[in-house]
Amino acid sequence: MKTSWRSASLVASAAAVLALTTACGQDSPPAASQNVGATAAPGDYGSIGTGNGVGGTAGAQQASPSPSSPSNPAGKLSVATAEEVGKVVTDSLGLTLYRFDQDSEQPPKSNCDGDCAKTWPPVPADDAEAGEGIDKSLLGSVTRADGTKQLTVGGWPAYRYAKDVNAGDVKGQGVGGKWYALAPDGKKAQGGGAAGGEEAGGEEAGAQPGLSTRNDPKLGEIVVDKNGMTVYRFKKDEAWPKPVSNCTGECLEKWPLVEPVDFADTKGIQEKGYMIFDRTDGKGKQQTINCSPIYTFAGDKAPGDTNGQGVGGTWYAVRPDGKLVGASEK
Repeated sequence: MKTSWRSASLVASAAAVLALTTACGQDSPPAASQNVGATAAPGDYGSIGTGNGVGGTAGAQQASPSPSSPSNPAGKLSVATAEEVGKVVTDSLGLTLYRFDQDSEQPPKSNCDGDCAKTWPPVPADDAEAGEGIDKSLLGSVTRADGTKQLTVGGWPAYRYAKDVNAGDVKGQGVGGKWYALAPDGKKAQGGGAAGGEEAGGEEAGAQPGLSTRNDPKLGEIVVDKNGMTVYRFKKDEAWPKPVSNCTGECLEKWPLVEPVDFADTKGIQEKGYMIFDRTDGKGKQQTINCSPIYTFAGDKAPGDTNGQGVGGTWYAVRPDGKLVGASEK
């Protein structure tokens, strides 16, 4: 067993060295076509099968509404501290409220209907009120496709999770890499991964990787960092024959560089050309995707924001293969 472990380590090390020494600027394989629609696909919301007892089976005796049933009013909202997650918004029953990455806040819009809404019941807005720790000005509502009013917090539609049955449960945290408990300011509660090892799509939902992807309703599949913030490229940078960043000084205050992220801590990112380089301005090392330096944008205030897209005709979100979103490489 020791020999096998050492052999595997040598192979992994050799592969890492090979990836870092791959020539930059070479054409990468064409990206697979992306579905840019905003509607959630099956599996995006970690749907629960009837075998788990949620929703019942045809002909089964109708059960009393669960605590997370959409028929239950929100009542007075409050703030609770969940282990490994941090401060979260809860309803009058102490149940955690969640938000969905494929929704939008400006303007508020829910993209969770049908089976999704059975697993993630929308929280009614009618009787919701701000309790201790909740800023009343952050509460609002959005009209759903069926005409009902759904509560919003900081513009984000609010949901319960069907597997949360007791006050304090946070089993929906991190499910599918798209569902997160609502923090009191409407942002994601990101203190940790899904409680109790909840699974989504056959994978254990945990803390968000250092770099991963999300399906933006307008831009398609784009790269985000560990906090869910959009990652960008600067057209004035260079990738060939080696990475060079032309964003320095005040530019870096608006466009913070992405520090090195181990490839093992990524998900959905192209490995070819994934490397770090030493900046020439003394700011240390910077991560690249397909040899192109990557950044975040100080103007993005919440996960899912894409305010940096197209700024100055030189800044663009990044595809998983390192290509620019909505712009040519020239």
